[in-house]
Amino acid sequence: MQEAALTAIGEHLFTRFREVIVSINFSYGELSTVVARPAIVEVIRALRDDFGFVAIVDICGVDYPERVERFEVVYHLLSPTGNLRLRLKVSTDEESPVPSVTEIFPGADWFEREAYDLYGILFSGHPDLRRL
Repeated sequence: MQEAALTAIGEHLFTRFREVIVSINFSYGELSTVVARPAIVEVIRALRDDFGFVAIVDICGVDYPERVERFEVVYHLLSPTGNLRLRLKVSTDEESPVPSVTEIFPGADWFEREAYDLYGILFSGHPDLRRL
């Protein structure tokens, strides 16, 4: 049941955001989608409004020093009504900011600040980006 629901969400995302979806796949029973950095706010807003992903569980950074865009910002979202989880990822480097999602999820404030503090990942539009 969950796989069918996540497959439908993945198909919807690909249809609606075809130009900004880098990849979509399933891993560990969750939908994982890589999104172009500038579109992350729009995609997360659509997931909240259209599919009930009303809770942000986590935002974390991953460092791949061998890559040109060495950082990934990973978002974990939850739809309590659908009992669904999904993962979104964007890539960035040391100088290119990722748009902040705090306007959609105020609780993202702490997670973004933590990624900035630990990795130096920049977030544009963050209300208080500083070291913890």
